[in-house]
Amino acid sequence: MNDADSSGIRRVLAVLKILGRGDGGGMRLTDVAAAIGLNQPSTHRALKALIAEGFVEQVAGSRKYRLALEFFVLAARAGQSDGLRNMARPALLRLSATLGDTVFLLVRNGFDAVCLDRVEGPFPIRSFTGDIGGKVPLGIGQGSLAILANLPDDEREAVIRFNIPRLLDRGFLDEVGLRMQVDHVRQLGWASLNTGLIPGMAGVGVPIIDAEGRAVAALSIGTLAERLREDRLPIVVKLLQKEAQDIARLLNPFDATLRYPARSLSGGAA
Repeated sequence: MNDADSSGIRRVLAVLKILGRGDGGGMRLTDVAAAIGLNQPSTHRALKALIAEGFVEQVAGSRKYRLALEFFVLAARAGQSDGLRNMARPALLRLSATLGDTVFLLVRNGFDAVCLDRVEGPFPIRSFTGDIGGKVPLGIGQGSLAILANLPDDEREAVIRFNIPRLLDRGFLDEVGLRMQVDHVRQLGWASLNTGLIPGMAGVGVPIIDAEGRAVAALSIGTLAERLREDRLPIVVKLLQKEAQDIARLLNPFDATLRYPARSLSGGAA
């Protein structure tokens, strides 16, 4: 390998490292070049090479670049990750068997929460997300609310501003009501809904927090309101939190499921 090849590899690796430190929203060419100390033409050539290999993508409608799905897939394989859905499946089965209720695994996807998996309990219930693959705006339902409340301040504010019209269109909370619920969940560390939004139904949701303190997913149960009285609620919360913490310790930060949940739903209903 000659010096030119080595220099090119170092440039490409430098670009990957810088993009990997970003927040997922992407970086402009000028910012990437400045961060790695290269001129813009050299940086642009490195970006084009990475795009050609599927490791970087240009954010639609902008001049920003970010790491692409292929990079996260490769990194997840290197980390020998089975993916969030497979990793969390035993927890869902344990919770459903222990509690006798339907258990959901939700993951954040932009301004929405997607049902990545569910295990049915013996009692017929209705839920906001419906079956696997169903999604709702963040803020609707206990699992979705648990994720929203535990986002970083700036992200949470952006989601609230974007989702308020969507919630109002569905006949749900107004902004004051949503912010009150978010504050309540942040104080408790979990969300419990027994408010009649779905008559006769109730639920509890707890966040799954990654190593950076960001809520990337949630565990929740849906059950009959009569099965979630004050004497039962603390035990349910404790069991959910224990499983959520165990899952969080196993999270692979490069798991593509956490950024592209729809790609992990081929085995479930859309």
